[in-house]
Amino acid sequence: MYARDREGPAVPVTTHQPLGKDEQIVTAVRHWTDRLFSFRVSRPRSLRFRSGEFVMIGLEGNNGKPLLRAYSIASPSWDEELEFYSIKVPDGPLTSRLQSIQIGDRILLRPKPTGTLVLDALIPGKRLFMFSTGTGIAPFASLIRDPETYEKFEQVVLTHTCRNVAELDYGRTLVEGLAEDPLIGEFVAGKLKYYPTVTQEDFTTRGRITDLLACGKLFDDLGIDPMHAATDRAMICGSMGLNNDLKRLLEDRSLNEGANNRPAEYVLEKAFVG
Repeated sequence: MYARDREGPAVPVTTHQPLGKDEQIVTAVRHWTDRLFSFRVSRPRSLRFRSGEFVMIGLEGNNGKPLLRAYSIASPSWDEELEFYSIKVPDGPLTSRLQSIQIGDRILLRPKPTGTLVLDALIPGKRLFMFSTGTGIAPFASLIRDPETYEKFEQVVLTHTCRNVAELDYGRTLVEGLAEDPLIGEFVAGKLKYYPTVTQEDFTTRGRITDLLACGKLFDDLGIDPMHAATDRAMICGSMGLNNDLKRLLEDRSLNEGANNRPAEYVLEKAFVG
């Protein structure tokens, strides 16, 4: 088995002991800021998922019991490995330890994917908006690397709002690399629009995405038409406050909330909010 370290070249990963039940091997780790990091792990051969879904991952607790949390899979469904994007919480039961993982370490992964941020939960449309804040970009990191997204929509608009400019680096690096990606580049060309915003530092686009959507600046900046329920679809992944604010804005525009068993004009992920 091989992995890629922070600089890119493949490095061997040796497993001296057979993997235990629900164990996977860490193959790459990258720390983007002092609060954010991403990592990749081996993928169970039996795991099948739809881009945008999440799984339960974690570590064994000090009491010997699994300590698990829901994490969106940031890699697309075709990827041979699984990627995750996480915040670091100094006193968090899981992330205080998870942030220290290294290549070759083992994590727990329950291979039972689920979630509402999937294309199947939306009715057909022409344009797809993906609204994210912070690590909420993770499911969209999966979807913007899936050819099916561009087969179903003529245009994809990814918004990512963070407190500081540095916190945009994960999404920016991903988007900038898509054009040259041999597997997805041809699908993305001319279809993906990226709209990063920052709330606590000076930046080209500053402000909460809800405010920029409500006043129309989002559309003016991108040179696109305002949202219309007949053609536009949306996905939301962020805090409870963001979810509720965007729900109101979308429903004011006659978009209805959908689900896996009831597709509609927009969906949001509720698994990561309290």
